[in-house]
Amino acid sequence: MKISDKAKKWVKAATVRTVKTMAETAIALIGTNTIGITDVNWVGVASACALSGVVTVLTCIKGLPEVEKN
Repeated sequence: MKISDKAKKWVKAATVRTVKTMAETAIALIGTNTIGITDVNWVGVASACALSGVVTVLTCIKGLPEVEKN
């Protein structure tokens, strides 16, 4: 089965957007109320990052302007 060029572009754009969103979520959560690295609630950070990734992928299904304009 061959994947179309448009599908490849969509997957790449969605992946980049998802990773960026997950990184932004982690930065926001790590930076709040944290004094040292041992004070970070890593389970909470991972959970929030996973949720933000899922929401981003679902939003990308609606459409990605950077893919649709080409």
